[in-house]
Amino acid sequence: MTAPVMFSSRAASQLAVFAAAAMLAAPTTAQVMPEPDATEVAKTPLRDLNIDSKDIPEVLQLAVRDPYAMAALGTCDGIVTEVASLDRVLGADYDIAEEDGEKRLSQGRIGQSVVGSLIPFRGIVREATGAAENDRALRAAYTAGVARRAFLKGVGTGKGCAYPARPKTAGPK
Repeated sequence: MTAPVMFSSRAASQLAVFAAAAMLAAPTTAQVMPEPDATEVAKTPLRDLNIDSKDIPEVLQLAVRDPYAMAALGTCDGIVTEVASLDRVLGADYDIAEEDGEKRLSQGRIGQSVVGSLIPFRGIVREATGAAENDRALRAAYTAGVARRAFLKGVGTGKGCAYPARPKTAGPK
């Protein structure tokens, strides 16, 4: 039996400072990955052991397969429909997201860091169980979704479509 991992108060405070610095560097507007809530924090050990992995939404799976697909983009309405489906998963796009001027730490991400730090050799465990690969696939899917939405708005701009089939700030509306 292995002994539990103990953290000194100095190590714990350094972890908290590192987590705080990482959160300050994250964008406060136009979130790509959803912020974790209390349920997600509680599921951190299960996710680390790849027992409860996150599913990739279908719209993002399509974006991964072909982020620049032109099917169904013949009309502005088709573009609006696709942009709306991506908005439901990705949240506000950069053209409409508003910053309130305050920098905030994400309690959910700090909570996940603290809970995750209790698992010895967490990085190795995540790689061995496949959890790290699942996270990489999920992040790649969100990135593909952002690229797809930008592409759609570019096509909409080229076709002379009105917002939301084009960026809100691009030219006449």
